[in-house]
Amino acid sequence: MQISVLGAGAWGTALAIAAARRHAVVLWARDPAQAQALSDARANTRYLPDRPFPDALRPTADWSAAVDHAQGEGLFVVATPMAALRGTLARLPHDARVLWLCKGFEAGTGLLGHQIAQELLPKAQCGVLSGPSFAQEVAAGQPTALVAASQDVGLTRLAVQAFHGGSLRVYMSTDPVGVEVGGAVKNVLAIATGIADGMALGLNARAALITRGLAEMSRLGVAMGAQGETFMGLTGLGDLVLTATGDLSRNRQVGLALAEGLTLEQALARLGHVAEGVYSAATVVARARALGVEMPLAEAVNEVLQGRLTPLDAVQRLMHRDARMEAEGF
Repeated sequence: MQISVLGAGAWGTALAIAAARRHAVVLWARDPAQAQALSDARANTRYLPDRPFPDALRPTADWSAAVDHAQGEGLFVVATPMAALRGTLARLPHDARVLWLCKGFEAGTGLLGHQIAQELLPKAQCGVLSGPSFAQEVAAGQPTALVAASQDVGLTRLAVQAFHGGSLRVYMSTDPVGVEVGGAVKNVLAIATGIADGMALGLNARAALITRGLAEMSRLGVAMGAQGETFMGLTGLGDLVLTATGDLSRNRQVGLALAEGLTLEQALARLGHVAEGVYSAATVVARARALGVEMPLAEAVNEVLQGRLTPLDAVQRLMHRDARMEAEGF
């Protein structure tokens, strides 16, 4: 298959490496200097320095070349941050077959990826590829399971053809709403878990936070039209557990830094990467309020990120909430 991966960060590069073991892959980088460095080193020395490119992987900064490579019967994979998804989709052919990897709500509009695609590419085959997956492990060929979600079953089958095999398993879903809500909310909850662990609140607290966070995620998703069972799967519970507890998680690292007393600006500077939960938190809270969905954990994270609560204040506020039936609101 002809595959063009648009975005040469850690995750885009990792998936390009995995796909190029069986397919012809173009990896597009926005910066010509970065594309040249990728070509010269035959590796992404910034993000994945120990993972050489397969022979079938070709880096480029030429947008036209990347489009020509996958146009028609090929597959586009958008591997940009959420903030760049709209601009990237707008440049693709109207009949493209495209998956995106980014997770979150669009700032300002509050839209999910599939809603942006419906606006810009109504005739295209579009979907999301998501799941519990650290880039380093995918590039290293360690076992990983993903979910391709679209209301177009043909596209999910194409995703299986492109990526299923070897160390990657790709499951199919017809619930892009649930998959995308899970991907957005788990990043916010990972910040919460990082804060809790950084404050040494204990394993009991971590387990409670993840479980109640899953309840919040499910409530919001169902209110937005998702299938409840999606949140028991890879892009709900699975991705939440990975991102909340794995130290390769950027969002968890932000929470750990905030618990140390760093400001948000200092935490992001130390991280040196995009942490989508930082940008999604306010939108998650706004969408929940608009739908009448209670999300106290997400609310607390947003208050900390906005500088209106300290981590300790946030914990105390959560612990002083009234008792309730556990299943209430599920």
